[in-house]
Amino acid sequence: MSSPIFSLLLLPHSAPPPMATICAHRTPFAAAKPQPPHGGPRPPPPSTVGSPRWIRRSYCSLVARWWSAAERRSRKEEEEERPFPSAIGKAADHDGGAVQENGLLDPTLLAIGRTQNLGDDSVGEQKTEELAGVLDEEETTGDDSVSASRTVLDSSIEVLDSSTVPDSITEETKAEKEVLMSSSALDVEEEEETDEQEQTQTRVTRTIVFVSAEAAPYSKTGGLGDVCGSLPISLAARGHRVMVVSPRYLTGVSNKKFANAIDTGVRIKVLCFGGEHEVSFYHEFRAGVDWVFVDHPSYHRPGNPYGDSNGAFGDNQFRFTILCYAACEAPLVLPLGGYTYGEKCLFIVNDWHASLVAVLLAAKYRPYGVYKDARSILVIHNLAHQGVEPATTYEYMGLPPEWYGALEWIFPTWARKHALDKGEAVNLLKGAIVTADRIVTVSQGYSWEITTPEGGHGLNELLNSRKFVLNGITNGIDTNEWNPTSDKHIPFHYSVDDLSGKAQCKAALQKELGLPIRPDCPLIGFIGRLDYQKGTDVIRSALHELLQDDIQFIMLGSGDPETEDWMRWVESTNREKFRGWVGFNIPVSHRITAGCDILLMPSRYEPCGLNQLYAMRYGTVPVVNCTGGLRDTIENFDPFANNSSGQGTGWRFSPLSKESMLSKLRVAIQTFREHKASWEGLMKRGMSKDFSWDSAAIQYERIFDWAFVDPPYIR
Repeated sequence: MSSPIFSLLLLPHSAPPPMATICAHRTPFAAAKPQPPHGGPRPPPPSTVGSPRWIRRSYCSLVARWWSAAERRSRKEEEEERPFPSAIGKAADHDGGAVQENGLLDPTLLAIGRTQNLGDDSVGEQKTEELAGVLDEEETTGDDSVSASRTVLDSSIEVLDSSTVPDSITEETKAEKEVLMSSSALDVEEEEETDEQEQTQTRVTRTIVFVSAEAAPYSKTGGLGDVCGSLPISLAARGHRVMVVSPRYLTGVSNKKFANAIDTGVRIKVLCFGGEHEVSFYHEFRAGVDWVFVDHPSYHRPGNPYGDSNGAFGDNQFRFTILCYAACEAPLVLPLGGYTYGEKCLFIVNDWHASLVAVLLAAKYRPYGVYKDARSILVIHNLAHQGVEPATTYEYMGLPPEWYGALEWIFPTWARKHALDKGEAVNLLKGAIVTADRIVTVSQGYSWEITTPEGGHGLNELLNSRKFVLNGITNGIDTNEWNPTSDKHIPFHYSVDDLSGKAQCKAALQKELGLPIRPDCPLIGFIGRLDYQKGTDVIRSALHELLQDDIQFIMLGSGDPETEDWMRWVESTNREKFRGWVGFNIPVSHRITAGCDILLMPSRYEPCGLNQLYAMRYGTVPVVNCTGGLRDTIENFDPFANNSSGQGTGWRFSPLSKESMLSKLRVAIQTFREHKASWEGLMKRGMSKDFSWDSAAIQYERIFDWAFVDPPYIR
């Protein structure tokens, strides 16, 4: 005798496969999944073998519930008159309509009591009431169809009386239960695998072009070079096609950095500044990124990318206008890897040096149908530097006259040189703020600061007007280059689990710089540009008083000539306590970061700041002014938190003054000397932080998606 469950799903001899085959067979389907059955009316039985899995499981569960709730209770009364209901040979019932065209019993008709009623009508009414109650209870619970199927089958097997049900039926019922359970388990596993594949395939990859005046390791003066040397690599690792366009600086010293860059043979003519200028491109493929270097004679001179010992270069506007024109042409003319990047690009323009790219897209390309699907994102690393030049230079940039308003800049009265000065100028960064599709700053705190009068540098009202497209993403760091376990620039390696190498690096640094080798003496370091932003004037005012304590101090940086001379003078008068390294040296910066106990950063404003991230990575405790990215990344030390085990990664002070800075420094010095356990906790918490570019790259991808949701801001 056939199993009742199996019998209900069997068809006439010419019908499709039975339920067991339907449940076990799985065919992928492309259509979107409907809502689960427990969220609405129950679906009709599947008409094809390839029906969605949840429909097949729900149908199996519904038939199983019908059997356990209705047939089980009336079995003894009907055993003599109707042993078991069967669809075999009975394609139609007495009332009609209980069997569908495909031969399967219609569960909706079962639910309203129009099943086979062989004999007493009261039996059918009783079965209908019982079944409706069971179905209502099941609908209320909203359990998953797989779980419901298993539960009902279990209960039906346990409740069935072996004296009234033949052994063969019981065995077949158990077999059907095992088929349903194994089928459901396979369905769940397959559904999870499908979801994982869908998540992997749904991430959109894009064609991205970074435009920057710096890109480490080829050129670098600060954080801009670090970001544009690391973020493109992280994005390329996530599947994007990435190009970085930067000048080919030949200073006579850095020429070897471009040794692997090959001349592409492509030449373009740029019409600007009253002439036609030929530009060539060099290319190097490294770490999954196309590094493109724009070559022009204006980049071949001693000094850094922006100036030399005599100050900033007088033709910087011309030099970076050339860069922007070349960057706009590079995706169209360079067949990198065999084919060009094309017009549907996402331009990432960094600071004022690359800001003209956003203006060129809107003013000189889209009006002619080129780059109509491209987008531009302005990344502000430092709002203080805006590329402001006299208004008379506008006509030399090759822009249409009607676009002057996008770059127009009027200095306030107090900032003008004399009474007849109208204050008229062009502001390249303002042009990008006006024309870019989205704006990003390098920390969340800085994205708010630049909308205030104190931090907006005259652009706060304009930035407020575009606040709806303004976001902040904290920078990451290159965890391969800045890694105390493998750093090639430091003499000893160490980790969060073994800090012994940290003390050895300190001793090696003291020996290298000619300071007394004293493990117990706090060694304080400063690394950065010597200018007003970095708060070097506060250091100058406080250093004499600070050197009265038993400490050692190291400064590395270049910039303001007066501060450089001051560093030399202090070193000559405090040979046992102070060393000043004028200039920027990457290996020395690594050794100072690894060897110092404390890193001091009294910046007036800090868009993000990378040195404090490097310091924590190397177990050096930062003492910073509470501003911008420093506030976002440094957690103030609390020795009484976590049951007195401590919390935090450094110290923040505010306001920026000599007194508040000295106060926090003295607390840090005292903690270093008298509370070794707390100091070690500070070091380890900082070293345990994740400062990689992975999380930042994910946030940038979200901004990319938002940029393409809307049409270009300027069309």
